[in-house]
This record gives sequence, structure tokens and C-alpha cells, in this order.
Amino acid sequence: MAETHVLFVEDDDVIREATQLALERDGFVVTAMPDGLSGLEAFRADRPDIALLDVMVPGLDGVSLCRRIRDESTVPVIMLSARADSIDVVLGLEAGADDYVTKPFDGAVLVARIRAVLRRFGHASGGAGAGEPQEQPEGGVLVFGDLEVDTEGMEVRKGGEQVSLTPTEMRLLLEFSSAPGTVLSRDKLLERVWDYGWGGDTRVVDVHVQRLRTKVGQDRIETVRGFGYKLRA
Repeated sequence: MAETHVLFVEDDDVIREATQLALERDGFVVTAMPDGLSGLEAFRADRPDIALLDVMVPGLDGVSLCRRIRDESTVPVIMLSARADSIDVVLGLEAGADDYVTKPFDGAVLVARIRAVLRRFGHASGGAGAGEPQEQPEGGVLVFGDLEVDTEGMEVRKGGEQVSLTPTEMRLLLEFSSAPGTVLSRDKLLERVWDYGWGGDTRVVDVHVQRLRTKVGQDRIETVRGFGYKLRA
């Protein structure tokens, strides 16, 4: 199995070195950079399988770096933030991050979150205990008004034009399209899309739904207050 390459951008020397060692012990290949600009250079040079970006790094902050990476690639991105209630978390998700982890973090939790992201992206997960990619809903091409979802080719078209989705956005849309008209709770979406076997921050779901709406139509995914979201058939 190919080794998984992680780009890790963190300006705190102690955290950067300790985390790099922990990830390497779990079988990952790690490129660690102390600032955003060097992180961007490393991303372009190495094309890692996943990027871990601290929000507050010098030169080019983590949110801006995430935007630059997302402009060039759909590689998974996990943001690292020191404050769970910080607006930086939402900004990072809006910039295109797939998940976030709050510092200080437990090494085992970080590895579990990395592997969960990689599973849904179809990458090798580095080290023992890696899971297999989750099954996709069957059905060929599903049509909802002017929206077409090809569940086999993993392509989406709106009004005949192809829509570019990140793998996380695609998995979210697949969950909705597999049960149109059915309300899916935020907790259920966290479990199915983000592979959370424990309680997670539902802001991850809310921001990704908003991002998905801008691409497939604001009215296509309906909010059901107090319950969750559903796809309008």
C-alpha cells in the first residue's frame, strides 16, 4: 500500500515537531512547514494526499492558504484551530476545508480524523487499521429538475453544465440524492459523510450545505428547522 503524504503547516516548533513524529509513527510521510508561504510552495512541489493547516501561521494565514490550495486542487484539508468557538473555524470551512480539529488535540484523535477524511476521498489511510471507502448509493443518473447526479461516474450537472464539487461535497450530495424528500439530521450527516462515530460540531455540516447550495441551487436543499436538511425532488 502506498504511503500517505501529509503536508503539515504549523508555526509552533514544539507542536510541529511532536505532531510530525506522531504521524510518522502511524505510517504517514510528513512534510512540515513553519509558515503559509513555505507551505504553499511545498504543496505545489509535493502534491500531498492531505493538508493539515493551522489557522494562525505567519506569512500566509491558514485560511488564505486553504483558499489557494482549493483554487488548485480538491485535496482534503483539515484546519487546526486553538479555539472551538472561533470564527476562524467557520472561515476555514467556508474557504474549502473539509474538517477541523481543535488544539490542543490528542494524537490518536487527529489520526482518526485524518483517516476518516482519507477514506471518503478514496486515498490510502497510512498505517494499520485503515478503513475501506464507503459504498456509494446505486441508481446511475438521478435527475432532480435541472440537476443531474451521476452516482457511478461521480459527476454532477446543472442545466447541462458540469458542476465541480469537492469529494466531501459530492458525498454530501450523494446522501441527499439517495433519499430525496427525506429529512437527514445533522448528526446523521456527520456520521455518514464525515464518519464521526462520536458527537461532532454541526457547523461542519451547515457550512458544507451552504457551499453545496451555491453550486447546485439555493432552493434545491431545504432546511427543516429543528430537524435537518432534505433534497427537494
